[in-house]
Amino acid sequence: MENFIFDLSILLVGAAFLAYVAVLIKQPVIIAYILCGVLIGPWGFGLIRHVEFIETIAHLGITLLLFLAGLCLHPQKLLGLFKKTLLVTLANCTGSFIVAFLFSLLFRFSMTDSLCIALALMFSSTILVIKLLPTTKLHQKRMGAICISVLIMQDLLAIAVLAFVRCIGSPQGALISFSVLLVKLCLFLVILVLFERYILRKVMSHVERTHEVLFVLGLAWCFGVASISNEIGLFYETGAFFAGLVLARHKIAFFISEKLKPLRDFFLVLFFFALGANLNLSVIMNIFVPSMVLATVFIVIKPWIFKKVFVWAGEEKSFSEETGMRLGQLSEFSLLIAFLAVELGHISSSASQLIQFTTILTFIISSYLVVYKYPTPIGTSEELIRD
Repeated sequence: MENFIFDLSILLVGAAFLAYVAVLIKQPVIIAYILCGVLIGPWGFGLIRHVEFIETIAHLGITLLLFLAGLCLHPQKLLGLFKKTLLVTLANCTGSFIVAFLFSLLFRFSMTDSLCIALALMFSSTILVIKLLPTTKLHQKRMGAICISVLIMQDLLAIAVLAFVRCIGSPQGALISFSVLLVKLCLFLVILVLFERYILRKVMSHVERTHEVLFVLGLAWCFGVASISNEIGLFYETGAFFAGLVLARHKIAFFISEKLKPLRDFFLVLFFFALGANLNLSVIMNIFVPSMVLATVFIVIKPWIFKKVFVWAGEEKSFSEETGMRLGQLSEFSLLIAFLAVELGHISSSASQLIQFTTILTFIISSYLVVYKYPTPIGTSEELIRD
């Protein structure tokens, strides 16, 4: 317990100091949190040595953040956009897969490593995109709706990829195991929808005036569903995302989302800190050049693909360009796939670190591009700050 409090204290003091410096020199604060993890984590100065602590906060943070991401997605309001965003999502995922796969083979990764790298690097970050979308402006406008619709479809595909990676090497065969997991997922979703509609909604209606109880109920729903999801082989993060997505249909979802924002911001610090702290600098030196090249390629290719497909679908050029730039990074699901694949022994440590470092580089570069050019809640100038 004492070690936990000490590590958390060091983490928060370091993050606060670097965030303060970032604000003074007009840099995105997300960069400060990642740098804090690199500097004081086990592969930096080693002020925090407990890897278990870092992994715990990373999983806890991702679980809550994906719950909040699902909570903001309002699936009923976005169904009308799915026809357009389906084409956009498939075009981006296909293009990203081909680029990552060919690139991995070029740098002499094995076929299995290349396949997992390509599968991991197909998606955009729900957490970062929503963090940088002004909630009082673009969420109610077409750009916010389209970005979120694309993210829904990518997250669903990412969850399927996670399930597939877990099934690789299964004694029953990958296809059979994957099919079983898909059936479990479908049944799980049906049960969640029915439970929310006929039980949870009534419970919340009885306590909706008691904000404290409603806040606790929201957290209980998130982590309760996440635990059940993990027990049946669908991961904590998958359960949390769908818990939020199902609850997003309820009118109370906006209230819970707003009340959880301070907690979300706290876990964002932990999440980005954990990204930096998990980087093994000795391994990264071996894959530094491939990661830099691949990150640069993705930062150029992904926004270009999004822009071209959106323009082809009838959107204005400036609208398509901004939307593509906001969706132009890799995803936290890339990290989850990398963690799972190396844990199960499907890929090498170098391949896992390539995925992680490339993803973090795109987070950093994309943050700079968006924060300095478009309205965000953490804008670097008064005219670009939008809550």
